[in-house]
Amino acid sequence: MSDPRAAIGFLTILPMSANRAPTGADRAWFPLVGLVLGACLVGLDAAAREGLPAIVVGALLIAALLILTRALHTEGFLDCCDGLFGGYTPEDRLRILRDTHVGAFAVVGGAALIVTKWSLLASLPDEGRVGLLLVFPCLSRFGMLATMSVFPYARAQGLGTAFLEGGRWWQVGAGLVTAALAAGLFLGPGGLILFGVATTVALGLGWWMTGKLGGMTGDAYGAVNEMGEVSVLMIGLALAPVLPELFDSPFW
Repeated sequence: MSDPRAAIGFLTILPMSANRAPTGADRAWFPLVGLVLGACLVGLDAAAREGLPAIVVGALLIAALLILTRALHTEGFLDCCDGLFGGYTPEDRLRILRDTHVGAFAVVGGAALIVTKWSLLASLPDEGRVGLLLVFPCLSRFGMLATMSVFPYARAQGLGTAFLEGGRWWQVGAGLVTAALAAGLFLGPGGLILFGVATTVALGLGWWMTGKLGGMTGDAYGAVNEMGEVSVLMIGLALAPVLPELFDSPFW
């Protein structure tokens, strides 16, 4: 039986536990975990904007997201930078992914990721701002769920295998409904465009990384999440000021 507490406890530092190890059934709650994280960011953003400039608010939002997730997905992104660009064969890349040392590709990729995400969060317009902050972590985590369901796992054991055992298509359907409803309700028609962006980016990355590694890994899922967050923020930032009518939500 699926339990949202297992997903929340695994993906965040929030004090929730299902008193058991996570299973494939729990991945259905990934988008909901993203919504919880988005709600935390919305609250922090509302408080911080009362007295701080946008550039500082952006930095605080990134710091909060890293703390709330224990930098779990960011670490996966860094490992993928080293493994995917530093190896020449699937075996080499998988070996580098498990190396605890940080290489040049990880340093450069991590710096680029943080600077890009910081600039995007600092530049969010008033149009659709609350909706974007609330929804972008939700859509990126649906991207992880989608890749778990479509692409094979590259190892016999790994951090991501916990969410593969007992995995069924109904979990993808439940996550899809959660993510699509959240996008449509909190961002209007534009949210459904961003849902499509997050899904396309996730599946494209999954296909590319499977070709490089022979399958997905826990680090690869983290990289999918990070690139999904950046993609949703970037496209939302580009569309919201130009086509504000796309982001008309019934809630604000």
